[in-house]
Parts: sequence; structure tokens; C-alpha cells
Amino acid sequence: MQIDLHPVYRNATISCACGASYDTRSTRGTYNVDICSACHPFFTGKSRILDKEGRVEKFKAKYGNKTAAKK
Repeated sequence: MQIDLHPVYRNATISCACGASYDTRSTRGTYNVDICSACHPFFTGKSRILDKEGRVEKFKAKYGNKTAAKK
């Protein structure tokens, strides 16, 4: 078995821009992130539906019936 093969895991803190912080272990040290599970819209349930009309309707409005016109 080799000596000093595995990296050293130290205590680390992950800090989010919203103010939340999490204590974990890492080889790198501390992290600063822009978004976390405390402020991400998917996890908080505050997500918005950006696509107001369906994809098929948007495609039909953009391209219409051009494929039938070519025949």
C-alpha cells in the first residue's frame, strides 16, 4: 500500500450569495457560490413558467404550413 496516496480532506465552508452557509469537507477549502438549494427557484417552489405558449404552437406560428406549400 502506498503512503500519502489519498488527498487530505479538510473542513470547508460553502457560502452562498443569499447568506446561507454549509459546513462540509473538501480538498480545496472554502467555496463561494452564486445560488444554492435555499434560494434556487426549483427547490423553493417559486419557479416561473417562461414558455407561455406551447412549443408546438410556437413552431406552427413561426413556420406555418410551409412543408405542404413546397409540394
